[in-house]
Amino acid sequence: MSERIKGLARGARATTINDIARLAGVSKKTVSRVINNSPSVREETRVKVQAIIAEHGFVPDPQARGLAFRRSFLIGMIYDNPSPNYVVNMQQGILDAVRGSGLELVVHPCNRQSASFMDDVRGFVVRQKLFGVVMPPSVSEDERVVQMLREVGCPYVRIASIALDVPEVMVVTNDSLGAAEAARHLAELGHERIAFISGPETFRSSHERRRGFREGLGEFGRELDPRYTRVGAYTFESGQAAANDLLSMSVPPTAIFAGNDEMAIGVMTAARDRGLDVPSDLSIVGFDDLPMAGRLWPSLTTVRLPIRDMGRMAAEKLTARSRGLDPLTLEQPVVRPSLVARQSSAPPRGS
Repeated sequence: MSERIKGLARGARATTINDIARLAGVSKKTVSRVINNSPSVREETRVKVQAIIAEHGFVPDPQARGLAFRRSFLIGMIYDNPSPNYVVNMQQGILDAVRGSGLELVVHPCNRQSASFMDDVRGFVVRQKLFGVVMPPSVSEDERVVQMLREVGCPYVRIASIALDVPEVMVVTNDSLGAAEAARHLAELGHERIAFISGPETFRSSHERRRGFREGLGEFGRELDPRYTRVGAYTFESGQAAANDLLSMSVPPTAIFAGNDEMAIGVMTAARDRGLDVPSDLSIVGFDDLPMAGRLWPSLTTVRLPIRDMGRMAAEKLTARSRGLDPLTLEQPVVRPSLVARQSSAPPRGS
């Protein structure tokens, strides 16, 4: 080991880009070009610098790189979603896509109903000089945000239940198809008094899941009875409250389709509190297929939406150009929800 390297190894401070440049006998700019895979560096120099980087475990700081290049190496995820499991799964998918790329993920929770919503989102995007933004529902459905991102020149990809933009910036989740499968499942089991708990009216997914559920019931000559519909908030508590209301009816439903798994678990809790057996007294179907759905007792019948894959697809679209790909030529990802039949649904008692 040379004296220069020994001296560096004895030091307690972290290795810097200046240290790498000195040890390699090149300029700081050359090291930066190697880090960013610039084609203007000779192969011999690239190999030498990469070897020294590996030897010292040097990891470039994304913020410092961003300052040098007048942009950041941060991908933002802006969300207004009350389901923590949905948010975590989405984050994991984005991280799957950017792992090893030098890009990092920063998340920005927000409230679309807040008077300061647009100022908060704009401030976040501008301060961080974001590489780009992934927007899950329902932020993805807000045209004000999309217009702002265009104005400031920030790339974005939207995840939504229907196509809201050009294909290269969309991941379409086709929620109505999954809800139709839930309706067919309950109708095929023989249920006639079927209730539906939707998500918030401000979410396009709520409307698409209601539309698909109606269409699925219609295939069996059934209608969604307004007496058996309730509006929830995509939360456990709202599902429990809606279920208590429905199960208090003089003629309660024999099956409930909840607009997401969080609400479906609230329905299951309400049924148990009333001494009802699931699924003999009440069948329950959810939407999303969160990891907890298969771990409940009874396990939850639900519509599987590949949330983690959706996050990965969105991030891959967002980073395509940085990988030398043209988003216009990429194969468009197809998301098709599918029913996962488990223990929480069965034919109605006495059928």
